[in-house]
Amino acid sequence: MAITVTESAAKHVSNFLTKRGKGIGLRLGVRTTGCSGMAYKLEFVDEVQGDDVSFESNGVTVFVDPKSLAYLDGTELDFVREGLNEGFKFNNPNVKNMCGCGESFNV
Repeated sequence: MAITVTESAAKHVSNFLTKRGKGIGLRLGVRTTGCSGMAYKLEFVDEVQGDDVSFESNGVTVFVDPKSLAYLDGTELDFVREGLNEGFKFNNPNVKNMCGCGESFNV
């Protein structure tokens, strides 16, 4: 099981953590929502929760709760710029389909 972070995403996360002045990494998870069933959630981590599973990639530590890990295993977190838009992109091999707006997915 693994979660990876591209160099571009790692740089972006590291810059945010530096600006925040605190934090030990990023928490990636899923929540039930949207028309396809699940959505990603990202948040900064200031302290480890007891059941967190952690992955180190390009100098960034990603924390995942065990329930979310089943849906996220093999995911690569990227940061992309497309035209005037920029943001995190989740390259998740488990996704079967996504809603039209791209906000939710199912596995």
